[in-house]
Amino acid sequence: MPSFDVVSKTDLMEIDNVINGTMRETKQRFDLAGSKCEITRLDNTLTMIADDTMKLTQLTELLRKYMARREVEQKSLVFLDAESASGGTLRQKINIVQGIDGDLARKITKAVRSSKIKVQVSTQGSELRVSGKNRDDLQSTINFIKDLEIDQPLQYINFRE
Repeated sequence: MPSFDVVSKTDLMEIDNVINGTMRETKQRFDLAGSKCEITRLDNTLTMIADDTMKLTQLTELLRKYMARREVEQKSLVFLDAESASGGTLRQKINIVQGIDGDLARKITKAVRSSKIKVQVSTQGSELRVSGKNRDDLQSTINFIKDLEIDQPLQYINFRE
């Protein structure tokens, strides 16, 4: 029986490349050079530190620019509120989206079942497995899921006959 998986994974190596490019440009720009602007990654969390809100905004724009260059989905990062840090600086945490959470999995499963496409959807950890009798149903399911307005990047992998 043909099947495929719906996953939400962000390539951490590409995120590291984005961080490196952003930091390289930060050191070269006259408005950011010499300031305490940095981005670090620990597991699935980025931490941006800047002197003031203007520099934090500039750092965020640079990060988004390098994400576009490296073709990393903008929706894969969730920006949290900036907070005060030591030394009069600002700190902003950014979560990297990995996996499909339970609420989103239930939403997708419910929508696919109500669409009357003859497929079965099962949740396997942070992934969804969609299986059906023919390839056309699976392709129409992929198009249906793409048409749902989901604020998370989804990939469709492991297509099997």
